[in-house]
Amino acid sequence: MLVGNRTERPNDNRPIFPHNAYLDYTASIPRNSNPFVSENTAKVFLVGAGPGDARLLTLRGKECLEQADVVIYDYLASRELLKLARPSAELISLGSPASGRAISQADAQRQMIAAARAGRCVVRLKGGDPGVFGRLGEEAAALHEAGIAFELVPGVSTALAAGPYAGVAITSRKSASCVAFVAGKLQAGADPTEQIDFAALASFPGTLVFYMGSQSAAAWSEALVARGKPASTPVVVVRRCSLPDQQSWISTLADLSKLLRSENITPPMVAIVGDVALQQEVGAWFTSRPLFGQTILVTRPEQQAADMVRTLVDLGAEVLQQPAIAIGSPTDSRPLATAIDRLGEFDWIVFSSRNGVAYFFSALAAAGRDARALAKAKLAAIGPATSEALAERGMIIDLAPDEYRAEALAAALLPLVPGKQILLVRASRGREVLAEELSAAGAVVTQAVAYDSRDVKVPDPEIVEALRAGRVTYTTATSSAIARSMVELFGESLRQTRLIAISPLTASVLDELGYPASVVADDYTAAGIVAAITKLE
Repeated sequence: MLVGNRTERPNDNRPIFPHNAYLDYTASIPRNSNPFVSENTAKVFLVGAGPGDARLLTLRGKECLEQADVVIYDYLASRELLKLARPSAELISLGSPASGRAISQADAQRQMIAAARAGRCVVRLKGGDPGVFGRLGEEAAALHEAGIAFELVPGVSTALAAGPYAGVAITSRKSASCVAFVAGKLQAGADPTEQIDFAALASFPGTLVFYMGSQSAAAWSEALVARGKPASTPVVVVRRCSLPDQQSWISTLADLSKLLRSENITPPMVAIVGDVALQQEVGAWFTSRPLFGQTILVTRPEQQAADMVRTLVDLGAEVLQQPAIAIGSPTDSRPLATAIDRLGEFDWIVFSSRNGVAYFFSALAAAGRDARALAKAKLAAIGPATSEALAERGMIIDLAPDEYRAEALAAALLPLVPGKQILLVRASRGREVLAEELSAAGAVVTQAVAYDSRDVKVPDPEIVEALRAGRVTYTTATSSAIARSMVELFGESLRQTRLIAISPLTASVLDELGYPASVVADDYTAAGIVAAITKLE
């Protein structure tokens, strides 16, 4: 039973729950009217963002965000979803009640309509599902009245996610064959006991899920008990559902308001009321993941960080990203272009990073050439990530060292290169050990900078504050350049976190700078960093 449905009790003309604006809206549409078709070519997508985790967005929601010119979002929608929008898209925050900077519903609707009338594609991004206490009816009615076409894109409602994420199933063949969603927070100044039939809820033969009910918990829990619901009825409270800092508590109707006060439980939260709260059939799969409750700062460039971030998130961590270095095309592209012109002369082409592979092949394509130009040369890669990048382009490497560092790569090449022409594809900065050792062995070495590596000078203030406050459990350092740059970026704040180094070389740089690493990865890869952190837990 969904709040807003016009289910009526026998001999009672009053709905169990007052109908919402969505019912008013649908009733007002003429039979020959279609709210999804308009002479105006502008369109608004009303998109449900899900309960919190950005990965719970629907595929249709992703498509809408990717084509949006304007995204109007509320505070319950994950900021990660904004990354799906085009760089040119205008992002409009509606603020939050807690911040004191919340934009009114009327103003939000005016902005949405104004943007659409200007011919822009608009996404109105709403937490959870727009049709479940998301004021969908009001916004759809406003768009219909303005003659603007719209599409409704459902999202995963928090009520449906909260149970599984807290380890309970909100339905049960034994004790709960139905579910009711109830608004714990109604219109400003409204008394929930006057707007909701609590006698009907008290006798409801299933699970009750209260939304936004932290401040009114005393009123609705007491009303349920007063109308016959046992005071011992179990309740699961879930705060920040599906997010890395999710919390849950088990209580009863009698003790609920005391729990909320003593634990200072604030929104966003839902309360699951019923016998299912004690069954725990699903189990605490979400909070039992090995890195749940840990916050990890990843300092790699964004182009390199995706797989590492995904793995850490899957293991339960909250991941913050602040690249310490930025990767881009070389300031002077002529040496690489010259090297590409001479590819037929080289006996070996040596790649020392995944980035080098990507930028080299981009430059190769720009020169109107493809992998056939490398036919004469043998290929060497410093490690598995670099080898994988070559394999993705159909290239099979001829040599890779057992240990992923320049000295090991040089040692493996030394017997093979005397008198040979070698092309080293590299970054704009880095150690010269590979070139020096190969030259000393009698190779003719040409170095070509494929990409620039630059220090990031200004960090995200929110990440700086998180470090200073000691809220970051681990900070990763995945190269010597990153180690130096992150010390410049964060300085003394790094003493409030544990530093994880990808290799002994990176650890030695941190040590020289006065910020020793807590742990060094056994395997000098991003996967090795993740493994090192997991072992600590």
